Amino acid sequence: MLVKVFGSAIFGVEATTITVEVNIDKGIGYHLVGLPDNAIRESSYRISAALNNTNYKLPGKKITINMAPADLRKEGSAYDLTLAIGILAASNQIKATHIERFIIMGELSLDGSLQPIKGSLPIAIKALEEGFEGFILPKANAKEAAIVSGLKVFGVENIEEVIRFFNGETLLTPTVINTRETFFKGLENPEFDFADVKGQESVKRAMEIAAAGGHNIILIGPPGSGKTMLSKRLPSILPPMTLQEALETTKIHSVIGKIKDSGLMSQRPFRSPHHTISDVALVGGGQYPQPGEISLSHNGVLFLDELPEFKRTVLEVMRQPLEDREVTISRAKFTVTYPSSFMLVASMNPSPSGYFNDPSSPVTSSPAEMQRYLSKISGPLLDRIDIHIEVTPVPFNKLSEESTSESSNTIRKRVIDARKIQMKRFNSLKKVHYNAQMNVKHIRAFCKLTNESKMLLKSAMERLSLSARAYDRILKVARTIADLDNSLEINTSHISEAIQYRSLDREGWLG
Repeated sequence: MLVKVFGSAIFGVEATTITVEVNIDKGIGYHLVGLPDNAIRESSYRISAALNNTNYKLPGKKITINMAPADLRKEGSAYDLTLAIGILAASNQIKATHIERFIIMGELSLDGSLQPIKGSLPIAIKALEEGFEGFILPKANAKEAAIVSGLKVFGVENIEEVIRFFNGETLLTPTVINTRETFFKGLENPEFDFADVKGQESVKRAMEIAAAGGHNIILIGPPGSGKTMLSKRLPSILPPMTLQEALETTKIHSVIGKIKDSGLMSQRPFRSPHHTISDVALVGGGQYPQPGEISLSHNGVLFLDELPEFKRTVLEVMRQPLEDREVTISRAKFTVTYPSSFMLVASMNPSPSGYFNDPSSPVTSSPAEMQRYLSKISGPLLDRIDIHIEVTPVPFNKLSEESTSESSNTIRKRVIDARKIQMKRFNSLKKVHYNAQMNVKHIRAFCKLTNESKMLLKSAMERLSLSARAYDRILKVARTIADLDNSLEINTSHISEAIQYRSLDREGWLG
């Protein structure tokens, strides 16, 4: 008897429906075709033990299973339940009257219980698009898949529940969640708040500007000056994610199985990889491509602490994703694309010793050591970082003050107002939503200067020996500062503040 059941495969962050054809005929044998990997080939042992422990059995006949389309490689143990149900239906141990109306996925334990799978959200989205009635999967993944409204999501704990359901002995209860309620519940007070930070007003201002315009930012300061503490608080002043952004972000984390019980991610991600990370782990890829840290930071913040300590090759592979806001990974037979629209926040010491230009420290570095240290960060990478801000240690009298600083929620309100101005400005443009995404054409259109502002910028570039690459960055940042001031024009005060945020372009830093 021939039976068809349906599963799903993940490529990038999208799912593809897999038709599992199970045919049972006279003879002896178990044949699995359709480019399965080793984890799927080993499924026969898990299926046999699970069925035996639930009073069912593999039929002692010739079992042929084809996973179509046969030219796509399938991987992972999530097909165990799909294959097992197909075998039971083809051997008449369960009824197969409406089995084709469901996507069935799950990894089997030897006792018949189900283990969580990866990628249940994109699978659910694809199932709804292709008109399936429901999705049967492990209970641990049910809330994640139930984000998709219009699809019946049945979370089950073991294979027996599925067998009884198809035999009409019991009903399964669909998992239902209120997506909007879950989403807005996640927008609670942030774990890290700028109210806890003493002093550092200039750095807070720079981070507010970065958040308002979506600008990449680098913090330069000696050890213990608070660079990491400040960076961890940046997500708390970013605008809340829209429901669409939350779904995009959740899909990426679903693919690697990192979704928590609530199902929908409502907080912007903050990723902080160690400086020993490889380029594949940062950007994504591998034999079976997986999203890297820059994609897991999508719609959030990627924090690179001690930037010069990262391998140069690792930093250079970020250049294209920073520009295109997506990562394309090509293999011989397929290509996958992961979104990577993130804010880059980096920190670094000003010198190998960490105390460059600090008169209170006897530790110094030679010019050669300085040049070697700073040359680890290439000019093209710095081209993509709009704001450079120097962080100095907070004096004792500031640390000992009992008064609280401005809270993240207060700063966030100003950031949201500035983002609304930008959304209105770029309403007719498809790929531009905030100032950091502007290209040269947009800068010329939206960052026009008065004669006074032009003269100030010209004078500053000559006097401070600012590089040519700083020109467009200054205009972008000045546009954001003007938006925070609710000003249509970019005046001299906006330009002068923006000029302050180009420390690494000055003579004496990178030469």
